[in-house]
Amino acid sequence: MLKTFVLSFRLKNTYKTNGIIYALKALPLIKKLLPESLYADAGLKQFANIISILIEICSAFIGKALYVLLMVFSLCMVMPTATADSFVHIFFFLTIIGGFLNTNLFNPSKDKFYAIVLMRMDARAYTLVNYLYFLLKMLIGFLPFTLIFGTKAGVSPLLCLSMPLLVCSVKLMVAAFSLHDAKEGEKVRNENLPTAIVWSGTGICLILAYVPPALGYAMNQQIFMALTALSIIAGLCALLYVLKYRHYRRLCQTLLTPGNFAMNTQNAAKVTQANYQKKISMDATQSSDKSGYKYFNELFMKRHSKLLTRSAKRITLIALAVFVVTAVMSVALPDISRQINNLMLTFLPYFLFIMYLINRGNVITQAMFMNCDHSMLAYRFYRKPEVILSLFRERLKYIIAINLMPGAVIALGLPALLLLTGGTTEPLNYLLLFVSIIAMSIFFSVHSMVLYYLLQPYNINVETKSAAFSIANWLTYIICYIAIGKQVPTLIFGTAISAFCILYVVVGLILAYRLAPKTFKLRP
Repeated sequence: MLKTFVLSFRLKNTYKTNGIIYALKALPLIKKLLPESLYADAGLKQFANIISILIEICSAFIGKALYVLLMVFSLCMVMPTATADSFVHIFFFLTIIGGFLNTNLFNPSKDKFYAIVLMRMDARAYTLVNYLYFLLKMLIGFLPFTLIFGTKAGVSPLLCLSMPLLVCSVKLMVAAFSLHDAKEGEKVRNENLPTAIVWSGTGICLILAYVPPALGYAMNQQIFMALTALSIIAGLCALLYVLKYRHYRRLCQTLLTPGNFAMNTQNAAKVTQANYQKKISMDATQSSDKSGYKYFNELFMKRHSKLLTRSAKRITLIALAVFVVTAVMSVALPDISRQINNLMLTFLPYFLFIMYLINRGNVITQAMFMNCDHSMLAYRFYRKPEVILSLFRERLKYIIAINLMPGAVIALGLPALLLLTGGTTEPLNYLLLFVSIIAMSIFFSVHSMVLYYLLQPYNINVETKSAAFSIANWLTYIICYIAIGKQVPTLIFGTAISAFCILYVVVGLILAYRLAPKTFKLRP
């Protein structure tokens, strides 16, 4: 077992090292300084190897820290229920979600493919040693943060220590049931392709995690302790089943086939493109009265209208329904009306994250690449500066219009709710609620387009190959998420965020106009 673990760790570390070097060469300012002979440089490989090991160590802690802090601790602090009860309640239901979405055992990763299929390593030994290592990382990674944040929330230290055991136990139970279903080589689940039942269960658990505490109901620490104890006992039984399971070779043969989504990127591109094609209207009567690339873009938007606007329309209807229901509750219940009025005046930072979530920019740019730029960028005339900039302008107009559908409803609904719930002594708040939401909507539209044109992340197989693009999107998410829970007067936050959005839009458009003709191209 130890020998298998050492070999597998060295294998993963090798391709991660090469991946780090590739990522360095993909960064805009650094790639010009690094020659193609970089992969053969022993010194740099040792440096990248050290970074890879550090990343492996940090990955055991950083992700768990952010998970407990952002998904559990920060939200339980604003719940009306006891903070400790909210903490254990949210953690329990999110753990169930993690058990199904992050099993490791059924993840068709590249290291498994290289080791078991290409290098013919023993499937059972390789799978078990890496799965146990995965569970150990979970246990060690969660322990300090459940203890730190849990005790801060008022949870007893004993419960905090048991939380990582609950995480591992739930994963073991899901793994054991999935292995039992896959015994005959059938019903082998792919963690990267969750079924409709898994997605439905995830949605239900998310609702159970956050809605009851928000309404004042949450399981107490005694119930959590009982559920955890039962889960640990069941997890030990599941561990015995996992260790005694004898069909890992058959399991891996089914999971790691050459046509698997995770192994064959060309097949992945075909699947994605086929899904997009089903949503495209090929109605020959669709046309446009425009000319040149304006005609080209408008025809594309019309044919892809179902794909590009359907989710925005749904979000718009949901937002409208939420505002109508909230308005009715405000009129009928005076206590709720006062709470809503307070929210309108201090909780505007929440809407930064909401506007981030409803932004359709990344979905639209991916559709543009898959069904247009994916092929057109192969032609030299399409990469001319005047063509790129012309299409950039036209596309930006459409993305802004699509994002403004739900944005306009929210922008009109917030000042209306403020007025309906008692108003404010500062009339400027009405204007700032409207302007700041519109500014956020336009900001995220421009942000998506600028990142797409300046850091065009996709290669011919629709893989994201830009480290800078991934980092920029990750930072955007983190900044928006941090805004949750911040209580800042609307007058201050609305003015600041509106000014920032306007400044960013101006700077972003200038950069796009100057650099896009050089950066908008297919990645190797």
